[in-house]
This record gives sequence, structure tokens and C-alpha cells, in this order.
Amino acid sequence: MLIDLIKNVISGDTFSLIMILFLFPIVILSLTVHECAHGLAANKLGDPTAKLCGRLTLNPLAHLDPMGTIMMLIFGFGWAKPVPINPNNFKNKKTGMAISALAGPASNLILSFFGVLFYHSALTVAIRIDAYNSAFTQALLMFFSLFTSLNTSLAIFNLIPVPPLDGSRILNVILPEKYYFKVMKYERYIYLALIILLFTGLLSMPLSYLVTGYIKIIDKLVSLIPGLL
Repeated sequence: MLIDLIKNVISGDTFSLIMILFLFPIVILSLTVHECAHGLAANKLGDPTAKLCGRLTLNPLAHLDPMGTIMMLIFGFGWAKPVPINPNNFKNKKTGMAISALAGPASNLILSFFGVLFYHSALTVAIRIDAYNSAFTQALLMFFSLFTSLNTSLAIFNLIPVPPLDGSRILNVILPEKYYFKVMKYERYIYLALIILLFTGLLSMPLSYLVTGYIKIIDKLVSLIPGLL
């Protein structure tokens, strides 16, 4: 994603430069909200570990992982530093881990919904005041579009049921423990394979289809709101 935008900027595409300027704050906000949501969910379920470690904050410095942030910027799929969670503090360990894991992707799907909502709202206002073709309107629509895309990408990527992603914790509810821990033994190798699949583009294409499909569904739902175009 970032590489393509940089190429376009070099070729003189002004809007690609604007997109790059939008990309950084959106990525930082998306990853920060994602991790904070993990901690908040765990805290609500009885585990104060994240709170004690100072992770119940929207300060990006507490959450960002260098490699995960770079991957998010380049490919649109990434991660932040895992929020520390002690499953022993949950009444039901498996359920507690699954809910706290799900909270991260869920927060990004909520953000992507608002991204679509704000996009339609901005579009409606711009057309009504005859300002659709203005540079400000186009930049604003671009921001909400990118905001929606990146948050949806972050959510769907982290729902993949392989370690160290959130989906692996959710999988633990379904998979018997003896099989789950066998899989977790190979976490480092699975992580490496995941990086390779992203770099080669083999994983990006199917994920892009899922992202596009989700956004289309949300877009149709939001367009049903009276008064919005």
C-alpha cells in the first residue's frame, strides 16, 4: 500500500501524497484503539493486568510494535504489542481469553462502520451545498475511505485463527486444549510463514476480498439511513 502510494507521488500524483499524510495517523489510531480494547475487555472480565501495566490508554507509545506498524503501513495488515492478560483472573479462562481477544478486532469493525457513516454524511452535505468537486471534499472522502479500509483490514487480519493473532485465542474456545497447545508450539514458525505470505502477496489477495465484501455490506446498511446518499 505505502510503496504504491510513494510511486504515485514520485510520478506527480498529489492525492497520493495526501493519502500518505492521512495514512500515518489512521494507522496509529487504529492500532492503539485495537490494543486498548483488549485491555478494557480483560479488565471488565476481572483481569487488571493490562491496567496495572499502563495499557488502558490511548497513548500510542504504549501499544505500537515497530514491525507490526510497518506491515500495516506497507500492506494494510498489521499488529501492535500484545496486551498482557492473565487468564487465571477470569472466571472462565477460555471464554475470558476469547472475549478479550475478540474485543480488538470488534473495536476496529466499529471504527470502520463510523468511517462509512462519516463518508456518507460528508458526501451528502457536499452534494447539497454543491461542493462535491472541491479539493477539501475529495480529501475528506479520501480520509474516511482510507480510515474504513485500514480498520476493516486490521480487524479481519487479526481474526485469522493462527498464532500470534487474536483469532488463535478465539480458536482456543473451539479446539481441544491438547491440539491447541500442539499448534502453539510452532507459534514462531507460523508467525514467520505469515510474514512471508504477506510479503509475497499470497495472503493479501484473499484478505482484500474479505475486506471489500465487509465494506460493501456496511456501505449498503448505512445507505439505508434516511437522508444519507
